[in-house]
Amino acid sequence: MTTDSSRAGFEFAVRYIRDQNDLALFASATAALAELAKIDADQPPVTAAAKPTTDLIPLAPIPAGSFLMGSPEDEPGRSKAEGPRREVTLAAFWMAQTPITQAQWREVASLPKINLDLNPDPSHFKGDNRPVEQVSWVDAIEFCHRLSQHTGKNYTLPSEAQWEYACRAGTTTPFHFGPTINTKLANYDGNYTYGQGERGISREQTTDVASFPANAWGLHDMHGNVWEWCLDEWRDSYEGAPTDGSAWMEGDSLGESLADCCAAGRGSTTPRPAVRLAAASAARTTATTTSVSASVASDPSDAGRLLRGGSWRNRPAICRSAFRYSLLPDYRLNYLGFRVCCLPQG
Repeated sequence: MTTDSSRAGFEFAVRYIRDQNDLALFASATAALAELAKIDADQPPVTAAAKPTTDLIPLAPIPAGSFLMGSPEDEPGRSKAEGPRREVTLAAFWMAQTPITQAQWREVASLPKINLDLNPDPSHFKGDNRPVEQVSWVDAIEFCHRLSQHTGKNYTLPSEAQWEYACRAGTTTPFHFGPTINTKLANYDGNYTYGQGERGISREQTTDVASFPANAWGLHDMHGNVWEWCLDEWRDSYEGAPTDGSAWMEGDSLGESLADCCAAGRGSTTPRPAVRLAAASAARTTATTTSVSASVASDPSDAGRLLRGGSWRNRPAICRSAFRYSLLPDYRLNYLGFRVCCLPQG
């Protein structure tokens, strides 16, 4: 269900687009708003768990529900990794309204160590309200562990299904804004277009979080700005994937990956050989990218981890709701960040 504040933000975005005389995007945004109104009419009230009692990271309630995960075969920019589409049913949870900021990172990095040290100031593009970047999947897991211990709540990275469900917020279009997007609505490489969209600017850096309108569930920066780590290991299709919204991981690979990476002292801005091809593919940022990461390896620390949302340096096709990408869990670059979710106490 759409919250009053997030709907107001979305309606503001529609009016802003109209005032800019972007008729194509105005039409698509208006259609998306009408779709949200229909969704609201069909859905019961939000029944998310009680809101966690911490003000450090603003959270948005994500209602329980079902959605069709992946993209249709005729969606421009689609890769085979985005299918086959399947229905996924999720319980309610809470999700950070924005990617984790540098100020939030610094505060949690000062908390007692759980498994490994955290650099309190890892980001290339500095600013308290900019998203933290140059953080690995392993760093993000340590952040969640420290935050959970400090608050007594269950913080974690979102599963890939939770991320896409929250990003779409009831929509089925390539972007939660509609069939296309422009740089008035998100931070990506505006030298390229998607669908009937127009060229825009390429900022060539991150922007403060929440600089652009939220989706219908109150989440900002789901398209562009920084890639966001998810909990899952990479698979090159959804064949055999869970349908309950849980992360797709083998056994205790979370614990094994943390132990292996910590023991090896891994974590750098230099790609290891297993992902040099993936790094080269990412640099090209082509709209028709298929699988750009290594398959799951026997060593859990060498299994690619999912990334979603695209970044400031990517073409719009790569920032779609359904686009999937992955890198190894110790990989750090200035376009890799994350956001957290908070699960009900079990």
